[in-house]
Formats: sequence, C-alpha cells, structure tokens
Amino acid sequence: MNLCSICSGSSGNCIYVGDTGTHIMVDAGVSGKKMESGMNEIDLSLRDMNGILITHEHSDHVKGLGVVARKYGIPIYATAGTIDAIQGMKQLGEIPKELFHEIKADRDFKINDILVRPFEISHDAAEPVGYRFEKGDKSIGIATDLGEYNDYTIDKLQGLDVLLLEANHDVHMLQVGAYPYYLKQRILGRRGHLSNETSGQLLNRILHDGLKAVLLGHLSKENNYEELAYETVRLEITMADNAYKPDDFPIYVAARDKNSMLLTA
Repeated sequence: MNLCSICSGSSGNCIYVGDTGTHIMVDAGVSGKKMESGMNEIDLSLRDMNGILITHEHSDHVKGLGVVARKYGIPIYATAGTIDAIQGMKQLGEIPKELFHEIKADRDFKINDILVRPFEISHDAAEPVGYRFEKGDKSIGIATDLGEYNDYTIDKLQGLDVLLLEANHDVHMLQVGAYPYYLKQRILGRRGHLSNETSGQLLNRILHDGLKAVLLGHLSKENNYEELAYETVRLEITMADNAYKPDDFPIYVAARDKNSMLLTA
C-alpha cells in the first residue's frame, strides 16, 4: 500500500491511499482540478478512485466533494453525523444520496481488498473520524484534526508502517498571532488541533521498530511552518524517555499545495 498527500493544511486537504488494485481518496478539500492534477502526478486519475473517505465536514476537507462525486460517481464513505452535515451544505450542491455509505467508528469495512478501520477523534465537528488501512501485514494511519489524544487513540495507531500525523501549529506563534481570541481558544482546545509539541508526544507513544515513515500534515499557514514542525517533533523524540532517536525514522512534512513523496508501507 502507498500513501501520498495531494494537499495538506488549513486551506485544503486531500490524501491518496491505495495499491495496484484499489485506489482510495481521503477528503476532498480542494478543487477538482487540483485533485486531478495531484492524482495525475502519481499516474492516476479521479476516475480510478474506488471511494472517497471523509474525516469530517469542515470546508477544508469537503469543498471539492460535490463536483468530484457528481462527475465521477465515486462512492462516499462517512459517519452519519458527517453525512447529515454535508447534505446541509448548500455550497457543495446536490450530491446523489445513493453515493453515500454510512460508516461507524470502530466498525471495520472493506473497499476491495483493503480493510478500513475508522476511529473516533476529538474535533469540533459532527462525528469526525481518523482512518487506519490494512492489507496483509501492511498498515497506514491518518490522524489529523484532533485536539487531544488518549489511550484509545494510541491503541488505534499502534504498529503502523506509515503514518500521516497532524502537526498543526506552534503554540507561541498562535498565542502572539493575529487570530481573534475565540479562534485561538478553539484551536488550542480539546476539540481543536494538535500542536507541534503534542504531535511529537503522541508520536513517541507509537514509535516501534517497524515504522517506515512519518508524514507531518495539516500545518497552519499562519501559525506554523515546515522547518519548525519538523524540528519540534524531532526535539520531542530526542527528549522522550525511550530508546528511539529522531534519525531512526524518516520524518517528512506534507506541503500545503503540492504532492508529498509516495510513501510505501
């Protein structure tokens, strides 16, 4: 299985997960044109997608969903709360009801030969989830848009080969920045976003010898930058009381508006 971030950040998110026989898109938060060009870079097309998994209904995860779903008739997988929220978003246009497939956290399902394992996340959306993908002994995880993590989260992310993990903001940049107070509190809250430090702390709880790559994603445009996220997460690993060092694992940062490298589980 492979993972590629097509776009990642507070301005739009789209991720590819798949292999030679199954192609899955996670979120559709950019234009159809941008999604298509990103897929083309990895020798695919939106026509090849077997399903679109939605983490939650915020605009930066669904704003291109209506156009793409209508044009290509791609099945959409989301929780009941997320589906209800999406169907109430007039800006997405009418999406045929038959395209929606309701899923539940902790209830596994398959898209062709890839096992999909949704899990709950703490975010200020209707019924948000992260995703774990498994095929044979290979596994890929996607965990963004979570204000906090707990033992449940850690359990869902154990033993992964590849992980895309949120590193949304630098706390100091956010605190002294131009965002209004209410927005700062939302981002810093239990249902907001993981800071660079918290991302590194979560990563420390799931490091293992078989981890092949970590991709840091969903960086804030205003309150973070790639080098800072990278170095902060590495520092958390360095300071942690475990046997691992930051150079033991490849750590990459997903760009806001271009493809990441293709990571293989």
